[in-house]
Amino acid sequence: MAKKPNIILILVDDMGFSDLGCYGGDIETPNLDRLAQNGLRFTQFYNTARCCPARACLLTGLYPHQAGMGWMTAADLGHRSYAGDLNQRCATIAEVLRPAGYSTYMSGKWHLTYEKYMKPDGPNHSWPCQRGFDRYFGMLTGAGSYFRPATLREDNRAIEAGDAFYFTDAISDRACGFLDDHVRIRGPEPFFLYVAYTAPHWPLHAKKEDIARYRGRFRHGWDALRQRKFEGMRDMGLLDPPWRLSARDSEVPAWES
Repeated sequence: MAKKPNIILILVDDMGFSDLGCYGGDIETPNLDRLAQNGLRFTQFYNTARCCPARACLLTGLYPHQAGMGWMTAADLGHRSYAGDLNQRCATIAEVLRPAGYSTYMSGKWHLTYEKYMKPDGPNHSWPCQRGFDRYFGMLTGAGSYFRPATLREDNRAIEAGDAFYFTDAISDRACGFLDDHVRIRGPEPFFLYVAYTAPHWPLHAKKEDIARYRGRFRHGWDALRQRKFEGMRDMGLLDPPWRLSARDSEVPAWES
């Protein structure tokens, strides 16, 4: 029988696909670029344009309305398609893989639980560990401070961010910790790891040293950046040569103004 592959699924939040270095962007993403060089770069992708409906689609393979996430987790609109809470009529990837012998881990932003259920003593039926994940670290809500995120959880337990905490780093560190523990305890057994970053969702809390490294890089404005990204993707072969850059939106003011 063929060996079951390990699976790592990485998700970032509210990012334009051309922001990555491997897609012609100006942001340095060397580790992701290296993955792209040794893998595949897709040229078509669709999402629901908002956080929690897109996550519901990704984790269940269903339209968001089928999973109860037709709108957002902020409200239950009185219909099962708009309950704002991941329902019991769907199965997550983790719920499918765990019975198949996988260990399942998640680090990062969940955002599939009705906000009234995110309290420490709230109903936890739609929290990660109740939806197929053996271990979880991250926040249940959709956005917040990168230095003091709300609804921070270790499995089902509420925790607080300590000094020098930075959520993006914490997500990465905990994901690596899950894998270290898996290798130590479970050895060659297969794993599924879901790493879901908040970045670059607002409030865009970058470290001072990262801000300093990019100072001046975007001073030529969005029109120049748009043209440079387009040319970069074309040179990489991600765009067909005959394609032309779409017309500039006349309502966007000139950078110089």
